Amino acid sequence: MKKSHPIRRVLLASAATVSGIVLLLTLKPSSDPTAAGESVAPQGSAGAQAIGNGQTQTLTGDVEQTEYGPVQVRITVSGGKITKADAVQKPEGGRSTQISGDSVPKLNEAAVAAGSAEIDAVSGATYTSAGYKKSLQSAIDKAGSGGGQGSGSAQAQTVTGDVEQTEYGPVQVRITVSGGKITKAEAVQKPEGGRSTQISGNSVPKLNQAAVTAGSAEIDAVSGATYTSAGYKKSLQSALDKAKSAQGSGAQESGGQEAGAGQESGSAEAGAGAGSAQAEGETVQGEVVKTEYGPVQVRVTVSDGKITKAEAVQMPQGGRSTQVSGNAIPKLNQEAVAAGSADIDAVSGATYTSAGYKKSLQSALDNAGG
Repeated sequence: MKKSHPIRRVLLASAATVSGIVLLLTLKPSSDPTAAGESVAPQGSAGAQAIGNGQTQTLTGDVEQTEYGPVQVRITVSGGKITKADAVQKPEGGRSTQISGDSVPKLNEAAVAAGSAEIDAVSGATYTSAGYKKSLQSAIDKAGSGGGQGSGSAQAQTVTGDVEQTEYGPVQVRITVSGGKITKAEAVQKPEGGRSTQISGNSVPKLNQAAVTAGSAEIDAVSGATYTSAGYKKSLQSALDKAKSAQGSGAQESGGQEAGAGQESGSAEAGAGAGSAQAEGETVQGEVVKTEYGPVQVRVTVSDGKITKAEAVQMPQGGRSTQVSGNAIPKLNQEAVAAGSADIDAVSGATYTSAGYKKSLQSALDNAGG
């Protein structure tokens, strides 16, 4: 077999190398300063669509149930852009509190920066991020459809029912009524902590759906959630009663606040004049006071300058707190009526709850006096 000459092989290799270099040079794209500028444009600055009607609106998205608790986002829109975003509900309790504390501020910042719900999930908070994005999108949709402040108020009203205390925590229902029908129902308060979180997560969506379907509080209890279901139905009924009273008196929702007879406005119960309420008995709700173990809020009934009834509509719940509240609150209620003021003794073993109770009681009395 004829052997090829070494010099010939070198020449062929050199020719192939030169050809390759020439080919690469012809394929290299020319630099385009304009294209380069476009590639580094800030994310969301060009692609975000204008939101709403150009006016300033505050819109609250739907409550999204996640594996670890509810997420609900509220945004402020001005000039077609999101100027503020915050989570009015987020997973709480144990490890969830830490995760929410880390992820929610980042999600709020991302929502404002992006101007849309097209934001990245926060690492280590997949479920919270997914719920946040869904609720954020529903808030944006409401802005786009005119479903925000003041829009469609002639036909629809949003009413919040009374807080119902159950064996495992408070339940409070908010409904939207349009054309005499319930178009939306949600629980703004529900039992949380330990096993209660799982039970609420399973039962409340079913109760919401049942309320819309039935159009009344005549709904079945969810199996395994007897107490939550009972509290839900009572709060739902009170919301329906307020909606009917509001329709009868011609009251409408204004600026996102619930209106209607029996709904507290400022300090006195609506549906009765200040003078007649004072004579017949005025029911006043104090401020929510945050304590080391949970919120405390007191409601009192005042007649002829005396406290005739006192109750806590919110109190610390979950684990040991449920037992402490169950023991302390009845004693504090009794002392408030007996003393006729907020100058009452703390209950032994319930120092924080007692302090919160007294502050909320005093604010209720101040409201009554004003």
